[in-house]
Amino acid sequence: MKEQTREDPKILAAAERQMQAWALNAEIADRAVSRRFHAPHSRQQKCFLTISREAGAGGSEVAAIVGQRLSWEVLDKNLLDRVAERFQVNRNMLDLVDETPSNWIYDVLGTWMDSKIVPHEMYVSQLSRFILAVAHQANFVFVGRGAQFLLPREKVAAVRLVASERFRIKRLMHGNNLTENEARRHMQELDRGRRDFVQRYFHHDVTDPHLYDIVINTERFGIEGTAEQIVAALCLVRSTTVEPKTP
Repeated sequence: MKEQTREDPKILAAAERQMQAWALNAEIADRAVSRRFHAPHSRQQKCFLTISREAGAGGSEVAAIVGQRLSWEVLDKNLLDRVAERFQVNRNMLDLVDETPSNWIYDVLGTWMDSKIVPHEMYVSQLSRFILAVAHQANFVFVGRGAQFLLPREKVAAVRLVASERFRIKRLMHGNNLTENEARRHMQELDRGRRDFVQRYFHHDVTDPHLYDIVINTERFGIEGTAEQIVAALCLVRSTTVEPKTP
């Protein structure tokens, strides 16, 4: 099957056409939101917090506290519910491609065998379109999924949460009822999937500290303390931001 797939020009041509279609959809969405964000009549200044996180570092918990403190909506796993509803796709299928490495053969051939399968490229295209569509409506806290690379950089406060492996494994053990070995494997799989996801679709190394405004060790400061630091930093940035003068 593997050799047949490599050599069959019809399969390769179909795969290439589908990839081009998904790429075109993403490009169109990106242009549309660019016009939206930079439209001269748009007076209300939106800003966003994006949280990138190592597995087990507490990204979801920190985001929830920050969202509550700021009265901002948090888009984390619930983002998949919103995407599934908007684009009428199978919610369970999104879990299979959410921040995971891509397999183009499975993505292309799988859709022919099962119409409920959502290819990675289609998922990223729809995810990007949704993030860009909602971002001009309100302030949000986005957790992972490359949101910081989609939104205008000047409107984004990008945070990266890290912690030691020991700390993260312990949290994953307690949070998911796993043994130590299971938690370690789960942590490594999540980190690898998120790293590959960002590298493939946004062409960045998610672990590069230069991509972020703040890098915080949640083991050192705790979940509550980390959230408070982020809120304080956001308030400082917003208070010192000079609004553009209206001509």
